[in-house]
Amino acid sequence: MRRVTLRRAVRWGSPTGEGDADVSVLLLDQNGKVRSDTDFYFYNNPVAADGSVQLLGKTPTAHGDEDRISFDLTAVPSDVERVVVAASRYGEARFGELEDVRLTLADGAGEDLLHFAIDDADSVSAIIFGELYRRAEEWKFRAVGQGYATGLAGLATDFGVDIEDDAAAVEAQARESAAADDRADLPAPDQAPAPAPAEETDGRPSAPPTPEAAVPAPRRSEDDAGRKKPAARPRTAKKKVTLPKVVKKPLAENDSWRPARLFPVSSLKSDRDRETRATSVLLSVMAQVPEFGRRLTAAFGAPAGRMETFPEVTLPHGDTPRRPDGVIRVERAGKLWTALVETKTNGNALKSDQVQAYMDIAARRGYEAVITVSNDVALEGSPLVDVKVDRRRKHKVGLWHLSWAEVAHQAQLLIRHEGVGNAAHVWLLQELLHYLQHDNSGCHGFQNMGPAWVPVRNGIDDETLCQGDLRALEVVESWERLVRQVCLGLGGELGQKVLPVQRTRRGTDPSARRSGLADRLCADGKLQAELRIEGTPGVLTVTADLRTGKLRTSIEIPAPRQGYPLSWAKRLVRHLSDAPADLHVETLVEGETGGPRGTLERLRPEPADLLPKDGTTRVTGFRLSLLKSMGSARGNAETGFIRSVDDAVHRFYTTVVIHLDRTTPRQGPSRENTTTSA
Repeated sequence: MRRVTLRRAVRWGSPTGEGDADVSVLLLDQNGKVRSDTDFYFYNNPVAADGSVQLLGKTPTAHGDEDRISFDLTAVPSDVERVVVAASRYGEARFGELEDVRLTLADGAGEDLLHFAIDDADSVSAIIFGELYRRAEEWKFRAVGQGYATGLAGLATDFGVDIEDDAAAVEAQARESAAADDRADLPAPDQAPAPAPAEETDGRPSAPPTPEAAVPAPRRSEDDAGRKKPAARPRTAKKKVTLPKVVKKPLAENDSWRPARLFPVSSLKSDRDRETRATSVLLSVMAQVPEFGRRLTAAFGAPAGRMETFPEVTLPHGDTPRRPDGVIRVERAGKLWTALVETKTNGNALKSDQVQAYMDIAARRGYEAVITVSNDVALEGSPLVDVKVDRRRKHKVGLWHLSWAEVAHQAQLLIRHEGVGNAAHVWLLQELLHYLQHDNSGCHGFQNMGPAWVPVRNGIDDETLCQGDLRALEVVESWERLVRQVCLGLGGELGQKVLPVQRTRRGTDPSARRSGLADRLCADGKLQAELRIEGTPGVLTVTADLRTGKLRTSIEIPAPRQGYPLSWAKRLVRHLSDAPADLHVETLVEGETGGPRGTLERLRPEPADLLPKDGTTRVTGFRLSLLKSMGSARGNAETGFIRSVDDAVHRFYTTVVIHLDRTTPRQGPSRENTTTSA
């Protein structure tokens, strides 16, 4: 069956900029209840194992913030009749403290289908925005607008979810008897909103939903059963949307025809041409696609407002005027935020004197930031360029950096997973992404391990590399940049957070940590990194052994809390039925360095070979590993090291990790021991 993707977003703004809300989704059966507690998706259970529901997290937008959800309607189980979307606030916070609270519904291409605004929700802490429901083998949407004063716990309980948090359950129970009085003037539970005319997307009218199809209201106590509230103004919208059934086919006669491009790259001949074109393309799309522009500038302190961008603006600077590559200006509520932009393409490095001049200009003119964009990836605690800041100036200017890989990452997230306002914006982002990924654009991200790469490899081979060698530190820094870029690429494809893990104490100097890694590289000839991928059962480890020329990608899976080791082994081998035959599987046992191991090809007929022979040793988990030869060249060519690392991680995830059970996020290790780098 063709995949049918639908995206919803709960949007809000906050006068103070600090207001927040969380979305939640419930899958309901024909009785209007969840089949089990796992049908309740919220911030601690964001992804369905079958991929039918994904909570994509919070996103800054041009107008405030959004919490976005992606649905694959073809993956929704057949016994699920309705999918309810709600949102809640923390503690004593109420939706009345937010502004422009609304739900938007878009198709997989990002084309808006409808908007549903919530007004006058002053005293409620949770709201049901709407629901998808099955009708004649089609999915339709109904806006609801039901408010709760009992918060997320009360809402979930009313749909049959057992709240594990005792405090939340006690609070919900205590408020149960007062729910009817405390609820806002949204439709009361015993009131059926007046049915308004509804229209299908093809223009044909449809009958209003039957009372049985309405979303179940919160339960009321027996004392309130005979007491009715005064009639309130009906606020439930009744607009339905029928999802499209066909995908438009291209009109080209054959596959050799290529569509016309908004941003051509064939005429780019020099580095200056590439920088000028890349700057203009980036700034124009940022201004025309508010979600994209907001996403790139929110982390730099820019407000959510009207954005305008200008390439190559001349600004006075002593006897010689300066021309930064671009200027970004954002206006909101009469206040102006301005940033100067300096871009580089190909392997060109940022120049300290140039950036210093822009920092001085920004400080004198009252601008807020200088943003640099290049193929390099910034490291924590290690700026790409050294600039001097005049501490005597009252006005402070922030210096920020973007990699072209980060720009492409944000465009991928919006196009493939989160959606934008309309189809024209999707097309603009697709054109931008096509331009950035073209070989001639010069915007390819980090693609060179640096001049120290070959000498370090030679020194490891002939055992002449000594601890304290600064070339080893350069290689460690390049490795960290490469790992961050791999995380960006994989995260953009998956639509999930993929972050490098640094196993150091909180507050540890990044330079000291890298020096320690450089000493280890000199001692054992290995580079290692860990990637935390949202929703996976463990941390993905990448090890580059420069002595043997091998790349190892691996993941450790903890043993289930229930069941027997033999059933664990059989289930693991069954889940890996489509994994590569050369996958190494190792049993992790308590108190020993390692347990039984073998290739998947050998273990498939006999999963019991994974169990310790004595039958008493406790199995704590399993380690899965793939090995491949790594490239030797320092660059990103087909035979290069960078390409081989990226390919190894991608292959391991798509052929191994994707087949493993998805997990609910658990309490992680102490931040004193493990940190995840953003």
